[in-house]
Amino acid sequence: MSKVVARFTDGRVVKGTTADFSPARELFHVSAAGTPAGSKPEELRLEDLKAIFFVKDLAGNPKHVESNEFDAPRPLAERRIKVVFSDGEVLVGTTTGYSRGRPGFFLIPADPDSNIARCYIVTAATREISFL
Repeated sequence: MSKVVARFTDGRVVKGTTADFSPARELFHVSAAGTPAGSKPEELRLEDLKAIFFVKDLAGNPKHVESNEFDAPRPLAERRIKVVFSDGEVLVGTTTGYSRGRPGFFLIPADPDSNIARCYIVTAATREISFL
């Protein structure tokens, strides 16, 4: 089970766990945090999302300010990338899977202290994607 935060293009957020996310499938299921054991998982469609964040902790650290700067001494095997979402949010990180025309790609945030281990970006929910 992976801890996830699903962010929708309409601003909604669902936090919970998933066992069946795959970028090759149009939908997946999330058991929302705080729901009683045995509750039916919520079905989410990739086309409705801006991104799905695979997180270390569902609560996160509200005091942490996400950095879009790379740790200079850390060597990178992946390509540096900047994503501007349609709502104006900016995320900087690395990727090995972005190419134009694909429905989405994985990104690892530049901030080593981020609560986000990696995220899947839905390309249709972005305004601009550029390599750094």
